Amino acid sequence: MRPDTEALLVIDVQNDFCPGGALAVPGGDDIVPGINALMQDFPVVVLSQDWHPAGHSSFASEHPGKDPYDMVEMPYGPQVLWPDHCIQGSHGAAFHPDLDTDRADLILRKGFRKTIDSYSAFFENDHRTPTGLEGYLRSRGVTSVTVAGLATDFCVNFSAVDAAKLGFAVEVRGDLSRAIDLNGSLAAARSGMREAGVILT
Repeated sequence: MRPDTEALLVIDVQNDFCPGGALAVPGGDDIVPGINALMQDFPVVVLSQDWHPAGHSSFASEHPGKDPYDMVEMPYGPQVLWPDHCIQGSHGAAFHPDLDTDRADLILRKGFRKTIDSYSAFFENDHRTPTGLEGYLRSRGVTSVTVAGLATDFCVNFSAVDAAKLGFAVEVRGDLSRAIDLNGSLAAARSGMREAGVILT
């Protein structure tokens, strides 16, 4: 078991991000056994869960004439428009059935505000509105986090970079994450994570 100062942050391993889901990440379900095994090593385990109300502003279906993966400008900055996904209470929003959710100390839901998306487990996409995760980890005495899950180039990336900016030591397990890779987004995410001081393994 690792020291009490280390936490595992498992990002959005949900049905809609796995094969057959509304926003499937290729090989998204392949990482589940490895994540389950890794959970046993950590004294603090947090699962994040994308949790959108129906009609969320990041859904392409809310923007007439726009298609999934188009870009739009929101009050908080540029936003990718997504297929409807991870709608509160739906099968798609549920964790992958093989994920060991019983091992989690905290399940943190994000993206529940209708007018703003939330990639990071620490902040909404305005980079200002906190989710409360930082306070939770600090109150547990955590100083370093290991991040795994879906997708490497979006929610894993944003969570890792925010954790580093907040002063946590951060490692991203590339072998236990999978990417969407939208127009070079994976290479850009890897570069940005390294620049932020994130260790990629």
